Amino acid sequence: MNADTGTAHADAAHVVVIGGGIAGLAAAHRLVGSGARVTLLEAASRLGGKLQTGEIAGAQVDLGAESMLARRPEAVELARAAGLGDRLQPPATASASVWTRGALRPMPKGHVMGVPGDPAALAGLLSAEAVDRIAREPELPPAELGDDVAIGALVAERLGREVVDRLVEPLLGGVYAGDAYRISMRAAVPRLFEAARGHASLLAAVREVQAEAAAAQPGAGPVFTGIEGGVGLLPDAVAAAVRAHGGRILTETPVVDLARAAGGGWRIRTDERTFTADGVVLAAPAWSASALLADESPAASAELARVEYASMALVTLAFRRTDLAGAGAGRGLPDGSGFLVPPVDGRAIKASTFSTRKWGWLDRAAPDLFVLRTSLGRYGEEEQLHREDHELVAASLADLGEAAGLAARPVAAEVTRWIGGLPQYPVGHPARVARIREEVAKLPGLRVCGAVYDGVGIPACIASAHRAADEILAMPTLARSAGQDAGQ
Repeated sequence: MNADTGTAHADAAHVVVIGGGIAGLAAAHRLVGSGARVTLLEAASRLGGKLQTGEIAGAQVDLGAESMLARRPEAVELARAAGLGDRLQPPATASASVWTRGALRPMPKGHVMGVPGDPAALAGLLSAEAVDRIAREPELPPAELGDDVAIGALVAERLGREVVDRLVEPLLGGVYAGDAYRISMRAAVPRLFEAARGHASLLAAVREVQAEAAAAQPGAGPVFTGIEGGVGLLPDAVAAAVRAHGGRILTETPVVDLARAAGGGWRIRTDERTFTADGVVLAAPAWSASALLADESPAASAELARVEYASMALVTLAFRRTDLAGAGAGRGLPDGSGFLVPPVDGRAIKASTFSTRKWGWLDRAAPDLFVLRTSLGRYGEEEQLHREDHELVAASLADLGEAAGLAARPVAAEVTRWIGGLPQYPVGHPARVARIREEVAKLPGLRVCGAVYDGVGIPACIASAHRAADEILAMPTLARSAGQDAGQ
């Protein structure tokens, strides 16, 4: 067990955070900053969940999420609070392609998660017939969206399947590793869902959302940002800030039971000890949260048990730049930061990122290497992940050769599997989340947060953590003095 004991005031209310991914860490950071005593319990040997750095051929790289949405404040603000402000760096290039219909084609501009506002922008990516159909969408009768709708189903109905299969699907697949024909529009693109309910034309709804974004952030900077050395540095930096405020963090400490204490508060049992707490933030994946809530909230537990997850693998490859044919820093690779791959084209990989091109810090840190990575695996295609590492590397190299003419052999390869890494947001997911929160709200001093609830991106996870922490802090039970030992 790895224990870090802080110096928070003994009479402060005690909150236990279960889960040491970025949501749990953000909740702990918020709580200790407000004066609570905090103990964070993480089952794994490391913190960070799907944020992880590693090395390949001596170069430090991200082996999980590599960028954060910069136009939402939560992740950038947390990074700055954790002392990483001077290491925030936008991508050196954000120009990507789509590998479809046998060629790499520029990613069109002017869309909202692949849903276009201007049909002309899709010329070249889609067939002429598909572009013409999209242009005639305003002539269709208004769609009936109801309380929710699958984004793929609506876009296919209004604009045709081709735009879904070759643009919406690969973009959503990059975020959720899911199926656009199942993914909730209300959950994945809520503002577009609301705009579409108020417009007869989906194209008009997209243009409204784009205009709102432009007006809200005139001259806005890059959409995404990274961290020099990798986004995977964020968890440990936040953990250090939590400890500096007196928080305690225990890894390799799985929670096996969660129960309300007879005199109020909570009892949290691990294999080795029992903790008492005035409040609990449950920042665990759905299956774990379901198990822990089975006795205290059977209804919330049942809803959480129904949440499905997708698994995926990342293949990180390092090449000697001198081994790559052609000229320029990318040597033998097309321009840009990488490409997406529509599932309809039947390839093994679903995307490739040219990491050395995308991140200036990596380019400078490893001047003799060119690092790229591919992703494999989608919801319903987990069989890819049962293949051996060398098979995933070979499949990646085969697709890279066909897509980009890459013939060089890597000097190093690293395969990272994220089993059950991404919760799925099917139609009805927002209503399910509302039901879970309604049931959990009946439990005094307990709240939930994480990727299951309000979005899988880093800022969304942090926002859900702040919501949970703030609601815990506002509870009357937290206003009194805890005056209890943190563990027994």
